[in-house]
Amino acid sequence: MSDRLQAMFDALKARGEKAMGLFLTNGFPDPESTRPLLEVIDEAGADFIELGMPFSDPLAEGVPIQRASERALQHGVRLTDAFRTAEWFRARSQTPLLLMGYLNPIYRYGYRAFCRDAAQAGVDGLILADLPPEEGQELADAARAAGLAMVYLIAPNTPDERIRAIDARATGFVYAVSVTGLTGSQLADPAAVEAYLQRARRQVTRNPLLVGFGIKSHEDARRLSRHTDGFIVGSALIRLVERLWDDPAQTFESRQETVRRFVHGLKYGTSVPIS
Repeated sequence: MSDRLQAMFDALKARGEKAMGLFLTNGFPDPESTRPLLEVIDEAGADFIELGMPFSDPLAEGVPIQRASERALQHGVRLTDAFRTAEWFRARSQTPLLLMGYLNPIYRYGYRAFCRDAAQAGVDGLILADLPPEEGQELADAARAAGLAMVYLIAPNTPDERIRAIDARATGFVYAVSVTGLTGSQLADPAAVEAYLQRARRQVTRNPLLVGFGIKSHEDARRLSRHTDGFIVGSALIRLVERLWDDPAQTFESRQETVRRFVHGLKYGTSVPIS
């Protein structure tokens, strides 16, 4: 685990707090707005940030994040732009920053070169939704050499034995997808989700366990993170940003302030869910 990630989890554990991660696609809602948004998210209470690398075929994403990727790509945003954004962010903050995306662009870039450049830009770890841990040893070796954490995903249909194997391979945290579906999915059966997270909690012993997908409010986050070390919100934030930036009546300042209140409310309970 990277030093920044480790220090973050240690500090939160000492305070008895859950980790809150926020996801934002790089280049969304437009290249000029991503950086100020990251700053607002950081200041509003994010314990770590996932910066999405836009991709043309984001298999695990629901419609909001698909649209965010498409919008960023239409603006000409490319893989290497994530490094420039990370450099900008790292010059201003020590909040852990992970890159989230898909394997194909990284394979084309070259595993060692990608991990080297990401680490030099101040990135702390990688989350690749379409990389089975058993097939990722070459990338994992490159990440380890560069000091990057590797985060792997589990789902409600992941057997116990496989959860333990994923926990053994992960070097950042284990990402518990709350539903067998896409980002932004509804939590149709809360009791089943809770039982799954309790089961995952028993199996994940080496790494922190975080939950994501379908979290829209402080109440969702509090309920789901009862059996985990924290939670991750992506689609709800993307929806909010999309709505704000597509509303010509909003000023830049009002957009920023609405995002600030939403992010703060996710962790501290002073806001309302975004539909």
